[in-house]
This record gives sequence, structure tokens and C-alpha cells, in this order.
Amino acid sequence: MSEEKLTFQAEVSRLLDIVAHSLYSNKEIFLRELISNASDACDRLRYAALTQPDLMEEDAELKVRIIPDAKAKTLTVSDNGIGMNREDLIENLGTIARSGTAAFVAELESKKDGAGLIGRFGVGFYSAFMVADEVEVVSRKAGETQAWRWTSDGKGEFTIAEVEGSEPRGTRITLTLEKSQKEYLDPPRIRSVIKTYSDHIAVPIFLQDDSAPEAKDAPVNTASALWTRPKAEITEEQYQEFYHHVGHAFDDPWLRMHFKAEGVIEYTGLLFVPSTKPFDLYHPDRKQQVKLYVKRVFITDDCSELLPSYLRFLRGVIDTEDLPLNISRELLQHNPVLTKIRTAVTKKVIAELKKRASKDPEAYAAFWNNFGAVLKEGIYEDEAQRESLLELARFRSTASADLVSLADYVARKKDGQEAIYYISGDNAESLAKSPQLEGFAAKGVEVLLLTDPVDEFWISMVPKFQDCAFKSATRGGVDLGKIKGAAPDESKDEKDAEPPADVAALIAFIKLTLKDEVKDVRASERLTSSAVCLVADEGDIDMHLERILMQQRQIDHAARRILEINPKHPLIKGLSARIGKNGAGAEVEDVARLLLDQARIMEGEPLPDPAAFAERLSSFMAKGLSA
Repeated sequence: MSEEKLTFQAEVSRLLDIVAHSLYSNKEIFLRELISNASDACDRLRYAALTQPDLMEEDAELKVRIIPDAKAKTLTVSDNGIGMNREDLIENLGTIARSGTAAFVAELESKKDGAGLIGRFGVGFYSAFMVADEVEVVSRKAGETQAWRWTSDGKGEFTIAEVEGSEPRGTRITLTLEKSQKEYLDPPRIRSVIKTYSDHIAVPIFLQDDSAPEAKDAPVNTASALWTRPKAEITEEQYQEFYHHVGHAFDDPWLRMHFKAEGVIEYTGLLFVPSTKPFDLYHPDRKQQVKLYVKRVFITDDCSELLPSYLRFLRGVIDTEDLPLNISRELLQHNPVLTKIRTAVTKKVIAELKKRASKDPEAYAAFWNNFGAVLKEGIYEDEAQRESLLELARFRSTASADLVSLADYVARKKDGQEAIYYISGDNAESLAKSPQLEGFAAKGVEVLLLTDPVDEFWISMVPKFQDCAFKSATRGGVDLGKIKGAAPDESKDEKDAEPPADVAALIAFIKLTLKDEVKDVRASERLTSSAVCLVADEGDIDMHLERILMQQRQIDHAARRILEINPKHPLIKGLSARIGKNGAGAEVEDVARLLLDQARIMEGEPLPDPAAFAERLSSFMAKGLSA
């Protein structure tokens, strides 16, 4: 087959351009990434050989080899792992088939320091182009006879062709180094990088060093499973580099959990919570990132049964003695051993998060800003852990600039307050200014500001917290009169506190005018400075949830809302007096429609007839200017 020239996926080309222009200040990590990928290839072959032992017949001792060639100015990293065929090379090295790729690369291009961002993406192979003018990959997939060659200078295109003659199983990556990167041809320098970043790799790493032939048969790294070693023997640096390897991450872990369970079921866990949020955390096709091992043999890194989906931000490994080595992924789905491990590990993770939240609230707030929305999915999905997750939950509120817990909220609720009040929307700052909250502010009642889409769903599954029901501040039926609190206008003249006598007539007229557009018109207890607002009836769907469902086309029309008017507002007082004196007319009818449109605008809803609104507004402005 002749050589075939192909073009990188657009996002890959842009990513390579960023990498080539010194994205990383510490370029030596390219070797860590290539060794990590080689180790993964060996793990995958070991797992495949459980059911197809002939895959390893030609070379049963899995290893990684590094060969510097000063004369040719090349550095080669090879492994005898699973290998790749033509399709694998194109898919793995020419494209990034992941949701949100374009958005991620755009974000990366806008940042001055992109190292943390690219670490969230996990494309370590491309770091080779930080030090190489050209990269060549030769690979033969286990169980196949044809080898393939992939080459590229990282500038938009790559070539792929069949390799003539026989090649060993696995992958050989050869970097033609830039002139300025010759330090990576020096064996002592390479040895130092391996010991720093890859000592924990469970596959032996051999370095060809012609200056020290006595060491050619000895691996550079410790080559033992880090999680099986006693904690006292593991340094912080080793833990950190293992996290970088197992999570294909570039940040430092926010939390580490290393534990061993003994008893009826035995397993070891080494889990990490990242300090930065992966860019695709909320994509529905995102997979778990915790690897399952059985007796130190890698089984899978895509086991949805190992941990609940709301812990998908975790990185690390779980290794158990109590599953058969040849277990299939189908059998994993309903395995009672795995179910018990899942339950126990979930409880442990939640317990560790509770400890951190209590010990260091400020650090926990940073964690919650990254992963809180994901944990809230557990409140909705996991009834067994619901109470524990509610204790972990933190919220923005109208009473504090800091995140608050539900326990904090309940502890400072007002006398006579029986509910936990909340308002949901897209932006906390906008929600805090909502007219629906004016009465709550006047009474000093704290309201939670919920801005995650999942909030609308988990809150429907939680009737109460510490005997306090959750209640939306945007629903009708909120009785603020029962709550004791010094509202600003309670000190005003009692006569001023009474609504105008003609307000009932105005309400009746507005109700008649807007009969097909609103469910009801009422005098409001919650408004103090705004003239009007929209609220949902007690039995109707919350307004923000309704917008979400309409965007997702789960419902095809909006429910009619209740229009609340503020009897003490000057505009409402003036309209009431005019009706009482002159009766209703076309002008007041236009005002009624303007009030409804005003309420819609404040709620962030589109106007059904913007042209009519503009015409009415222009008319009233013209009359005001001519008066």
C-alpha cells in the first residue's frame, strides 16, 4: 500500500500549534506522557490476554524501552503492549473524538497559561511536539501481522503507510529532536526524568545507556504497583506523579485517599480529587476515570458499576482480590462483590469530603465550586446517600457572600419561618435582584440562590431538611406575614401602610384585560419597591424549571402565571386613583399590558409581541413629554 497523506482534525491542528509554541514551561513532561501511554498499552494487552492468551505468546514480559541516539538526534520510546492498526492510529493520533473539543480549544487559545487547561483535556501524546521536529510512530496491533507507520511534523498533516517486513508487537515512537533539546539524548538526564515522574509505573522501564552497560538489564523505575505499598514508604512526590499518570492530569490533586479494606471483601484504593475541573465534566458521554484492577492486573477504566456517576471527577485505582481475573465487562454489571465495593467506597469518599469541609471550609468551597453541581446529581439519584450529600451541599444565598450549608441556613432562620426558601435561575447576581425577593429582604429572610440546572430536579426529591420544607420564592402562597422580622416600612405611618381603597377595582380591571394571558392578578405581600412581578401558582411547575424543559422540548407551552401588583407603589396608587375617579379606559388597558410585559422582562422571558410593547411604550413617553 502506498503512503497516504491525511489532514489532522481542525481542533488537533490548533492544539498542536499551541503545544509547539511553548505551552508548557516544563518541557520534560513529554517523556512522562509517552511512558504513561506505553504503560497503558501494556495494561490493555495484559487484560486482553486473559481471554486471548495467544496475544502474548511472542513476548510475555511486558516492558517499556527508551533508546537515545545522539548521532541520529532521535529519542525512541517503545513498548510491547496492545499496539495499533491503521484505524487506531488515525483515531488516536489524528482526531480527538470527544464532546466539547472545539469549545475547549477555543478556551485554551484565550488563556496565557494553558498548561492546566490541556491537562484537563488529556492529550499527552501531542506534548512530543514541544521537543521534536518530527514524530514517527510504528505500531503492530496484537493478533495482527501488518504493522503501520505514522509520521508528522505537527503542522497540519500526517502520513500513514504499511510497514514492509516484520515488526514486533507494540508501539515504537521515535522523536527527531530539535537542536535546542539535545539534553534529552543524555542518559543521566533521561534517567533523572524517569525517576522523577515515572518511578511508580508498574511496567519495567529500561534505558539504553552505552556509558553504563552493566545497567542495561536493570529497570530504571521501581516497577511495582504504588497502591500496594505501605503509605509510610510513599513520598508526596510519588503520590503526585502517580496521580498525573493514572489521571493523565497536569494539576496537583486536591485530596488523596489511600486505603485498604480487609474482611469479607478485600480491596485497596488509591483515589484522588483533582484541583481543577475537567472541561467535559458535564457531557453525558463522559466515562468514569477510576481504573479497576484484579490482583494487580488491569481490567478496565470504563466501569460504570465501580462508582456512582456523581463521583465521576475522581481519579485513581481500585484493586480487589475477590473478582475472577477473567471477568467480562458484562458480568461486572450485576456483580454483588462490585456492588459492595461501590457502596463502601462511596461512603468513604463522602466521609472524607465531610472531614475536609469541617476542617478547611475555604478549601472545601473551592472544591464545591468545581464539583458541587456533580455531587448534587447524587441527591437526585442516590436515595441511600441523600442525607449525607445534603450535609455536603453548599449554596450561594442572599445573606452571605460565602457559601452556606443547609445546617447554617436552618440555624439562622427567622421566628415563624417554617420553610427553606430558594429561587432558581441562571445567574446568582441577577437572582439576588429579583423583585420576588423584595419582601424576603424586608423581613431579613435568607433565600438560597440556585443556579445549577440539576437544582430543579434534586429539590423535587427532597421534601424536607431538618423538618423544614423547601419552598420556591417565586410561587404564590408565600405567607410572609407569619415571619417575624422588622421590615423597613413597618415603622411608617399606619395610614401609608394601608393600600388605596380603589386597588380592588384596579385588580379586577387588570384581571379582565389580561384574562387570556395570566392565571390571576393579586395584591402582593412580597413586593416593596417594584410595581409588579410574575409568580407560579402553588400547584404549577416552577418558572425556571419550565424554561429548562421548554428549551429541551420536554413541554411545548408555558403555563399561565399569576401577576402580583404592589398596592403601595406610586404607579399602582396612581392607576387605582384614576380608575376610582374616571373609570377604566383604553389608556389604563394599555398600562395593564405594559405592566405584564415589564414583569416578563424582569423574569427574563421573551415578549410575545415586542412591536406592540414598543408602540405602547413610545405612546406613553410621547404623552409624558407633551404634558
